[in-house]
Amino acid sequence: MKQLLNFLTTPQATFVYGLALLMLFGAYLITGSERAKRILGTLLTVFLVAIAVVYVTPPFDIPLKDETGKPVIDPATNKEKLRHKGKIPLGIDLKGGTTFNISIQPAKDPLTGDVRPITQQDVDQAVEVLRSRVDKMGTSEPIIAPAGNNRIIVQIPGLATEDLDNVRQQLQEVARLDFRVVDPQSEEKIRAIEAKKGIIDPAWTILKFSKKDNPEEADRKLLVHRVPDITGNHIKSAAARYDLQGWHVSVEFDKEAGEKFFQLTRAMRKNIDRFAIVLDDEIISAPTTQVEGGIAGNSCIITGRYTDKTANDFASKLMNPLQNPVKIEEERSASASLGLDAIKSGQFAGLLGLGLITLVMLFYYRLSGFFGNIGLVITILVIFGSMAMLHAVLTLPGIAGIILTLGMAVDAHVLVFERLREEMAAGKSFKVAVDHAFDRAFTAIFDANVTTLISSFILFLLATGPVKGFAVALTIGVIASLFSALIVSRTLFAWAVEKFGLDRIKMMAVVQGTKINFLGYRKRALGLSLAIIVGSMGYFAYRGDRNYGIDFKGGDLIVLEANGPKPDDGHVREVCEKLGLKDVVVQSEKGATGLDYVSVRSEKETGVKVKAALFEKFPEAKFKVSQEETVGSLVGSELKKNSALALGLGMLGIFLFVTLRFEFSFAIGAIVALLHDVIITVGAFALFGRELSLVTVGAILTIGGYSINDTIVVFDRIRETIKSGRPGSLHEIMNISVNEMLGRTFLTSAATLIPTIGLFIFGGPVLRDFAFAILVGVLTGTYSSVFIAAPIVLWWSRRGGRDLRSELRRDKQAVIPA
Repeated sequence: MKQLLNFLTTPQATFVYGLALLMLFGAYLITGSERAKRILGTLLTVFLVAIAVVYVTPPFDIPLKDETGKPVIDPATNKEKLRHKGKIPLGIDLKGGTTFNISIQPAKDPLTGDVRPITQQDVDQAVEVLRSRVDKMGTSEPIIAPAGNNRIIVQIPGLATEDLDNVRQQLQEVARLDFRVVDPQSEEKIRAIEAKKGIIDPAWTILKFSKKDNPEEADRKLLVHRVPDITGNHIKSAAARYDLQGWHVSVEFDKEAGEKFFQLTRAMRKNIDRFAIVLDDEIISAPTTQVEGGIAGNSCIITGRYTDKTANDFASKLMNPLQNPVKIEEERSASASLGLDAIKSGQFAGLLGLGLITLVMLFYYRLSGFFGNIGLVITILVIFGSMAMLHAVLTLPGIAGIILTLGMAVDAHVLVFERLREEMAAGKSFKVAVDHAFDRAFTAIFDANVTTLISSFILFLLATGPVKGFAVALTIGVIASLFSALIVSRTLFAWAVEKFGLDRIKMMAVVQGTKINFLGYRKRALGLSLAIIVGSMGYFAYRGDRNYGIDFKGGDLIVLEANGPKPDDGHVREVCEKLGLKDVVVQSEKGATGLDYVSVRSEKETGVKVKAALFEKFPEAKFKVSQEETVGSLVGSELKKNSALALGLGMLGIFLFVTLRFEFSFAIGAIVALLHDVIITVGAFALFGRELSLVTVGAILTIGGYSINDTIVVFDRIRETIKSGRPGSLHEIMNISVNEMLGRTFLTSAATLIPTIGLFIFGGPVLRDFAFAILVGVLTGTYSSVFIAAPIVLWWSRRGGRDLRSELRRDKQAVIPA
């Protein structure tokens, strides 16, 4: 069985699946035969579900092979590395571990002192160096990848928080390495130079010993060649060895450096002359030569007072020199227990939302709701199967994206079912009503979901880490929901009509036949919105930097898990104040597993001090570090720029799409409604004392997508009503259209709010802010699509923007009622 599953999940098999699905889907679109469409729709559904089932089967492990087909050996266990097949990779925030955002610093030319620009070769070399260093730590499946022109992302799964200091130090210590000849009269000449009785030859320079590597020689200096004699990139290998004399380091040079090393050592005196091994302009070792007549053979042995650890650390430094120094700009770590808590809370919120939505669908739409629930289950199965097949990383915001997809999947079904209700009310036969419902609902579903995909695509391009995972999950979810609503549900209806003689269905009608003069309230609604927007912006400006979490303004975040009596926030804040820290934010949360968490946000490079003080002050709390984050101000400023850019590009993309699909006045109305929802949501964060973070940026961009989704559905009905030639003024037609979509707006908002409320209540400390943003956004988006978007379209067309069928042929020359 394992061999069969292994074969079915190979890249070759996946290619065949994709080709077969493409052919089936093409045939489904092309055929005009109802019978063929029914059969092809069934084959598409069964085939896609079967593929998803193959990929979400219980995971199993297979040996990992390199490019040559040989097994990859894990240096930590000396055993073959295994790859988890059929398993969705979890992000660092879920399985525990640390992500480092490392920037490559420009290096100086050793001859001229000029700063060299960073090249792609520097980035590639740095990636390989860091990969080699991380592999030697014995970690499982680390990710080291370039990010931009001068950044590298290092993700180390399963890294215990107590090992962070050592790993952080090792990563930052990797720098430019070289070998330099030491002046035989180094000490005497340095003393003369410091006494101002001598001058430095331009070919020589004075370097200090590294305090960390040589604490007993921290004050010593040596006179060495200014230009390196051998650079570190000529070292082929370096390894710690043990023999009767103790630990030493064996070094092998490439042929070019080996020849130069021989020529240099041939002129050196035994036990007198020496080399300085220099790391980032600090001497880490200065061994003397032990062989007369030169060291041949491209290799040498470095001896000293080494232990197991110091010998291995020294060998690692020799083996992994960088041409450029590196700096950790951002660091995010989470414990496995915090990830487990997030998974459990996400599962509970998702299952609760799914259960409530399916009950609402069954209760409200009866048989149609049953078909919709089948489509909903298939949507979820396809999402997880696609993520497993594509090896898409599931992150904490990704869980939120999947839960949010539940509401969006219901929206497509509701559009079809409400259209079906209208077609049946028009007196059409059930079969004709079903066909017309799916055909006429298609444009609204397509337009609404494309705008969401625009936001997701831009978010994917500009986001990093967990938020990118949210964009992936949301994109897959939107596509899966389109498939289930337009193909799965339609196929189920077709079989029910043709084979089981279904000729009528019943549905509830809570909101139907309303005749509310929404546009008559437009001035009051716009005035209220304007007041809220001005108030939101004013209070946001008043709070200033307090609006931003460490993602934006930089700083340290520590989340502590209390396994004993948890101190209250006031006592924790007192400890921080005694350390002289200002603007410290302390919050307590209870996780899904019942554990208590305390989070402390403080200035950059103060987290270690805060952690030590809390451990000492509250030993009875039995604190354990669950999460640590350090964000530099540079990263924070970049995030602000990228967030503004993402929002701007998203609005531009939506504006162009709406203009092409509808007209310019609709695009103006859509963008005004989007800005309205985003500003009020950000203002709500300020009002409730919450902080904007990396995750909430994704939520706010999603609000933009949801807002447009709801607005586009209303616009689609207005456009359709105008094209139908229905009598009445433009004011009346727009009111009728909004009223006709009121039931759908109510149900879709409820379907999106149900799982989001579950996420807010049970989503744990990390997802609560995300859920809060979505809650506010859904409520304001529902309001704006009714009271803001349509009135703006009407106002723009009457103020000279025109169209809307030339303002409905100037309101058919009629007087607009007051």
